[in-house]
Amino acid sequence: MTPTQLGVSKSSDLYETDFYAWTVEQAKFLRDGAWDSLDVPNLVEEIESLGKQDRRELRNRLRVLVGHLLKWEYQRGKRSKSWSNTIHEQRYQIKELIKESPSLKPYLHDAVVEIYSDALSLAVRETSLDSSCFPQECPYNLDLILEKDFFPGEQTESDSID
Repeated sequence: MTPTQLGVSKSSDLYETDFYAWTVEQAKFLRDGAWDSLDVPNLVEEIESLGKQDRRELRNRLRVLVGHLLKWEYQRGKRSKSWSNTIHEQRYQIKELIKESPSLKPYLHDAVVEIYSDALSLAVRETSLDSSCFPQECPYNLDLILEKDFFPGEQTESDSID
């Protein structure tokens, strides 16, 4: 007798012991239309987790982006090509994430509000400035945050971008 015939779910055991093998097996069951063999409870959990992962990635990228925009604006004398590159890269990755998962777009506004305190904390840790030097609410609207040419504060000839 097989484990399934004995009432033991081989798939759920595999889920606990070898996740990669479990995903390969579940994909095969789906391709073959073997619906009764699917480990539905764990599949549901994993699909829900994928959606949460995209939201977490979006928040993380916004946190880094807004933190660097704050650093750029409030610590002019330390501006660098590295900061500029980080800003560009985070914007690019956010746009790619939205392109791949357009249903995240309506969440962007809420995400900016959710991440601002963490972005502020990042800016404080990475500069010599006290948190009181920064706005307590995000000073940038979503369009500016994602605008490829937006760098807050006027750049002067003395600003360093090396």
